[in-house]
Amino acid sequence: GQDVMARKKEKAIEGFVMFDVLYEDGTRSSRRKVAAADLAANDGDAHAKTVIMDQDRKIAEMSGNSRGQIRSISRSA
Repeated sequence: GQDVMARKKEKAIEGFVMFDVLYEDGTRSSRRKVAAADLAANDGDAHAKTVIMDQDRKIAEMSGNSRGQIRSISRSA
């Protein structure tokens, strides 16, 4: 039941996980920050792509330059 989920949230996860992003057009974006708590609360690393896509969308709205589609992401070394 929901009891298990409630217990899991007790320990707040702090900090960020860094990801390197490779776009379809070959450009890279290194060391993109994704909140560790976001990953823990959702789909793990798979969720990082969604977070980074949201960041890109916000950046594009402010700058007028949109990033391409993300080809892949990986944790920064």
